Amino acid sequence: MMGRSLFENASIHIPVGAKAGLVGRNGTGKTTLFKMLTAEYAPESGEISLRKKIRIGQVAQEVPSSETSLIDVVLAADKERLELLEESETATDPTRIGEIHDRLNDIDAYSAPARASAILGGLGFDHEAQQRPCSDFSGGWRMRVALAAVLFYEPDLLMLDEPTNYLDMEGTLWLENYLQRYRHTVLIISHDRNLLNKVCNTIVHLSHKQLTSYKGNYDFFAKTMAEQRELAEKFFQKQEDKRKHMEKFVERFRAKASKARQAQSRLKALEKMSSDAPPVDESFVPLSFPSPEDEAVSPIINMESASVGYEEGKPILKNMDLRIDHDDRIALLGSNGNGKSTFAKLISERLQPMGGRITRARKLRIAFFAQHQLDELVPEQNAYEHLRAKLPEMPESKVRAKVAQFGLGKDKMMTKVKDLSGGEKARLMLGLITLDAPHLLILDEPTNHLDIETRQSLLDALNDFEGAVILIAHDRMLVEGAAERLWLVHDGKVAPYEGDMDDYRKLVLSGEIPSNDKLAPNAANADDSDSEDKPDDGLSSKERRRLAAQARKKIEPLRKELKKLEAEIAKHDQDLNKIDRVLANPPKEYSPKKIAAIANKRGEVEGEKAQAEERWLEVSSAIESFEG
Repeated sequence: MMGRSLFENASIHIPVGAKAGLVGRNGTGKTTLFKMLTAEYAPESGEISLRKKIRIGQVAQEVPSSETSLIDVVLAADKERLELLEESETATDPTRIGEIHDRLNDIDAYSAPARASAILGGLGFDHEAQQRPCSDFSGGWRMRVALAAVLFYEPDLLMLDEPTNYLDMEGTLWLENYLQRYRHTVLIISHDRNLLNKVCNTIVHLSHKQLTSYKGNYDFFAKTMAEQRELAEKFFQKQEDKRKHMEKFVERFRAKASKARQAQSRLKALEKMSSDAPPVDESFVPLSFPSPEDEAVSPIINMESASVGYEEGKPILKNMDLRIDHDDRIALLGSNGNGKSTFAKLISERLQPMGGRITRARKLRIAFFAQHQLDELVPEQNAYEHLRAKLPEMPESKVRAKVAQFGLGKDKMMTKVKDLSGGEKARLMLGLITLDAPHLLILDEPTNHLDIETRQSLLDALNDFEGAVILIAHDRMLVEGAAERLWLVHDGKVAPYEGDMDDYRKLVLSGEIPSNDKLAPNAANADDSDSEDKPDDGLSSKERRRLAAQARKKIEPLRKELKKLEAEIAKHDQDLNKIDRVLANPPKEYSPKKIAAIANKRGEVEGEKAQAEERWLEVSSAIESFEG
């Protein structure tokens, strides 16, 4: 390939049936590697070997926009099936007819429409939508159709490049479950840490032009990398200490004849010693949002019987009685098309209510981020020019410094927007919209095009931010780490959701439509006391949020341990019941010695049960303390 080298002597082996995640900072060459695997690019040296007759599948770049129905587009992805069906209508040779029908049975051809429909359903298309032409849908929805087509094709090697970028939380949860059960090899580029953890059993890391494979999911990879980096830093420090000691020796004795040979020896050793620091990723600037100095009075937004929509007389959301306080952290759940973005636009005053009443705190400042806003950036202007237009009186040096704080250094701040990556554009937009230190930050799918490190930085920035946050995201880890409330947008309503993300995942995968009994009352945050009686613990809102985020990380393994302990205690009870029945009526052939052994066994089981119960109490108390 022309230009800079992306790989040098890079080698990797992916076994059949592996589910491998390809990770690395943006720009390291992950997508280029995909193109080499599909022979779109050829390596300048070395070779890429694939199993003979392997079927490779990836999401089509050209998204269908014809009058063909969605279901037919997906069915057409399996060309062998279509060709066999067509041939079966014209074949006359009995032997060939038999071969055709045998092959159709082998590839499960006759259940294909049901399988295609199930995949489309999982990605958000109901039966009515599946019959509509592709031209009826926007580009984002057609990308889902392209994803459905490659999943239906079921290739031997399934290659997915950021598949969740066009999915909502519900579609992401379904895809995660589908890939867990996928029968063949998967190679996936993703910055969704939860997806990599749930699906992958191998992580391939692309860094410094090298490929390194790690067994396990992303969390195991991250832990291993941290340990390796720590060892490398210790080794480097040890080398530096040794270097300084040798340099002192040389300086002290090089002029003395009696020590000249030793000094020369150490000089040679110094030349051979590597002075390279341990390799680290490219310089990274964390995200940050300025917090408002003037705290808004709660509720910052209050809705009474509010309705909103785009066409008069046809509200998308209605009868909303909700309040948002100055330090609320709310994540909106609900599949695309139910009105999450509409609700965000209402809150940000991009849409006016059709009915009811909305009151806002005086001088309320709101920052709104959505992916479509990236198109509002001027393609021919650079980041410096965008910020200069907003701060015309600020000295040039300070404007440049502020752009650098966005994470766009000297080489990027003067680059035209059209030449920036999606992640760099997102950084620029996030910086621009939060210049005035807003009281409320509304983020609609902010993680698209952000790498894992930047997503973690976004989570940290949200937990440090002193204002309120409304979050729409398909990244489960971001939702669980940043949100303290879950609101479900469904069937024209917005209401607090009583469960956690595990409960919601089960609900999505069950295909069950949420009913009113699964939602809290559609009233002011379901409980006015939560918003009016704030804890008087001497902590700032930021400190409480950080502690809450830490508690959420710690509480999940405790809940899992609690379930294991409950199962263990139940098993002990079963064993004790069996032993008691034997001791109450021992078989005649049992000797006194054997009965005594059974009685001793009962004592052991009783002791194990007591230990489990004691641990159960400890874990329960720990969970209660985290939950307040």
